[in-house]
Amino acid sequence: MTTVNGCNIPDDLYYLVDKHVWARPEGDAVVVGLTDVAQNLAKGIISVTTKRAGKSLAKGKSIGTVESSKWVGPVPAPVSGEIVEVNDALTSDPGLLNRDPYGLGWIAKLRADDWSADSADLVTGSAGVDAYRAFLDAQGISCQEQ
Repeated sequence: MTTVNGCNIPDDLYYLVDKHVWARPEGDAVVVGLTDVAQNLAKGIISVTTKRAGKSLAKGKSIGTVESSKWVGPVPAPVSGEIVEVNDALTSDPGLLNRDPYGLGWIAKLRADDWSADSADLVTGSAGVDAYRAFLDAQGISCQEQ
């Protein structure tokens, strides 16, 4: 894991940097969540509402909605596919997104229609870390100050 401006950015994930969404292929599914940057900007998450399992989504369409005392917004799907599982634990404990955004705070799992094609514009590894560094610096964002 790399730390950029106080924000944790794992280099093994795929990022949609400007939307603060990460994706992790796991078997035939893609796990999706919000980044440490997103949870720091949002502050205390008070509600997470997801679409239902079985719903097919186009890339960029909302998997669900996250609400904090500062912000309400959609979580866009980084790839097209069918939701195969949602993290029901977030219903009773939305703060999991703040405490463990890359682990227990995942939002949904998708069965990607075409991971190879859809992931082409996601960034990962050192390129992902560098892209996040450039974004955070350009926006003046630091997780330490949030």
